[in-house]
Amino acid sequence: MENKKKSFFDEVGFKPTITKLVDLIAKLYLEDENPWVVGYSGGKDSSACLQLMWRVLEKIKSENKVIKPLYVITTDTLVENPIVATWVKSSLDLLRDKAKDNGLPIFPSLLTPNIEETFWVNLIGKGYPAPNTKFRWCTERMKIRPSDRFLRKLSNESGEAVIVLGTRKAESSNRAQSISRFEKEATRQNFQPHVNLSNVSSFLPIKDWTNDDVWLYLLQDQSPWGINNKDLLTMYQGATDGGECPLVVDTSTPSCGDSRFGCWVCTLVKQDKSMSAMVQNDSEKSWMEPLLQLRNDLTEKDFEKRDFRRLTGHVQLMPNDDERTVPGPYTKSTRKNWLERLLQAQNKIRQNKKLPEELKKIKLITQEELDQIRKIWFYEKLETDDVLPSICEKEAKGEYHFEALEDSHVFNHEILQLLKDTCGDDEMIFEIARGLLEVERKHFKSNRRTGLFDEFENIFKKSFYKDKTDAIEYAKEKRKIKSQGEKQLPLINN
Repeated sequence: MENKKKSFFDEVGFKPTITKLVDLIAKLYLEDENPWVVGYSGGKDSSACLQLMWRVLEKIKSENKVIKPLYVITTDTLVENPIVATWVKSSLDLLRDKAKDNGLPIFPSLLTPNIEETFWVNLIGKGYPAPNTKFRWCTERMKIRPSDRFLRKLSNESGEAVIVLGTRKAESSNRAQSISRFEKEATRQNFQPHVNLSNVSSFLPIKDWTNDDVWLYLLQDQSPWGINNKDLLTMYQGATDGGECPLVVDTSTPSCGDSRFGCWVCTLVKQDKSMSAMVQNDSEKSWMEPLLQLRNDLTEKDFEKRDFRRLTGHVQLMPNDDERTVPGPYTKSTRKNWLERLLQAQNKIRQNKKLPEELKKIKLITQEELDQIRKIWFYEKLETDDVLPSICEKEAKGEYHFEALEDSHVFNHEILQLLKDTCGDDEMIFEIARGLLEVERKHFKSNRRTGLFDEFENIFKKSFYKDKTDAIEYAKEKRKIKSQGEKQLPLINN
């Protein structure tokens, strides 16, 4: 689609077109007092938008007009491609310093997901399976919500807000259709409504630019805050057909893991072409191999790694299949294994002599995430053997530190092992006994035991099966009864 597009600069030439565009944006920027926000990911499209906005503020300042603040937001999912993440953070630091030196009110913010919504807390902590097209739990939590929270707060304080995005029609036919549809719904010329927030408008200054137009602008107009756009081009070339992972504002945004820069753990595509190309094309980036391997392992069929019950304990048969259940969350052993593998990959990367100096202390998972995972395992999943600290000490000695949990438990590892030995090979009986004991312990000192019997009931609902085979037979019987009931409905109606 790109090759068929006419250059945006053909009509009057490059410099006059940029001057005209900067003048137009400056006019729009001064028309209201609403705060403007640039969605910046560090890639080519958002870099072009940010440069344009810098030129706009320079123009307004030269005319001695009042400049309202320009906010710049970047969402760090905490699992970004390390090379791109380092580039973006360096760019934001330069932007902040250079804007201050030039007296421009530009305020960058690096946004992150809430701790309970990060990738590893959901996958290793709660046991969510690796994201797929049918269960794309990552995008909403890790990308959309952080930016929405920022925009909602800003727009609520000001009444309205504008977000500047590097979205272009030439990116894809779907993107072109989406932009055209929203253009028709716009209540203000050159703007379109935000997908999620009613009092936020989106402004797309380069929506009609081609891919070549973006690179021409970036290479002809040097970055005013000091980042080297030629280095950016080199990074894209190293990723072969690499594109940009934009600031995601809705679930229609395509996955960024294919030939785009995005999360290194992205499992929404069959192959991470950008990271694979970096490893293959540049021996200096071979240190990323452990990331690629772990990511590829996450994409493998994982039914055997998951519980036969759903998260609530409900057993659901596959459609038209009476022998297989819809798999639930990762099992305890699988979650432990993913944590071990992640920390081992971190060690392997740090030991690689080709690792860039700025990444020598790279952390693939944070202390805060580990603390949250530990709480989920202990309090929500009632895994009171509390093995996470020992795993971290074994695989990353001295890297992480853990305090005693606030609610110290009576049933230590030895007691639980005795209980397990008593239950023998009956895993379901052990789950019930452990669960009941832990619920009782939790409520033991409470004056009011509100919810105690509900928690007991949930324990029995989840673990009353003898084993997986028994659970399947139970689910088959339920399906049979339901089917017979549906067949009798017409007779009842008559």
